[in-house]
Amino acid sequence: MKSTDLEPVAFEGFTKNRVSSGQIELLSDDDLSRLNGLLPWKCFTADTKGRRFGDRGGVGKRESPQLVPDSRILQMDKVLGLKGSSVLEFGCFEGVHTIALLQCGAEVFAVDSRIENVVKTIVRCNLFGYRPVCQVVDAENLGDLSRLPQVDFVHHVGVLYHLKDPVTHIKKLAEITRHAFLLDTHYAYPEMTNSSYRVDGQEYRYFHYREKGRDEVFAGMYDHAKWLILEDLKALLAECGFGKFHLWKDMEQRNGPRFTALVLRT
Repeated sequence: MKSTDLEPVAFEGFTKNRVSSGQIELLSDDDLSRLNGLLPWKCFTADTKGRRFGDRGGVGKRESPQLVPDSRILQMDKVLGLKGSSVLEFGCFEGVHTIALLQCGAEVFAVDSRIENVVKTIVRCNLFGYRPVCQVVDAENLGDLSRLPQVDFVHHVGVLYHLKDPVTHIKKLAEITRHAFLLDTHYAYPEMTNSSYRVDGQEYRYFHYREKGRDEVFAGMYDHAKWLILEDLKALLAECGFGKFHLWKDMEQRNGPRFTALVLRT
């Protein structure tokens, strides 16, 4: 699409979830339209004038302005006190949660498996006035995981249910996390499980969830993911030293059950 063909954004006039947007507020409508066409945005925020920064994810996908800050981050900050702490954000996507964590005063190390998401996070945060450390990190690559820094907290939303080896992933993250995880993920009911696998001699039942791979932005990087049973996941976290599991929300969604929890080191 040519920049001259871009739909102007000034007249969308979003009234919900407007957020003070740094340098975005100073851009002309034409420049903002051009910016929105430069990268393959799949979510958007609205500035104080109601103009769109980014783009919709598709039909039924992120069709409204994203809320900044997200309620989960507000609760995380209320319980933990993020100011001055270090936070590893796994799956930064397009930087919306990154900005909220930075607004809370955290030092953020934001990672994502897709280079385009890392670039979009850098651009969004920069225009909002923030400079987090951002890197491409494959959540399933042990070499990538070994290079992650020690942090106080991990923000882990919408990632675990896309992984083909969630057990090893949790074990590796537990080694570098000093205090707590914010964990938000789908999981499997026992009656949903249709296979099992072993890690370090322990067997884990799971629901085999088919993924679409690298080219589908809302999918995992590989051909399938393993959804663990909630009780097995809690036991795994306890085994890794995170035995305080505070369930904030447990809901039934279109694809299956999903929870949000704060998990503290014991």
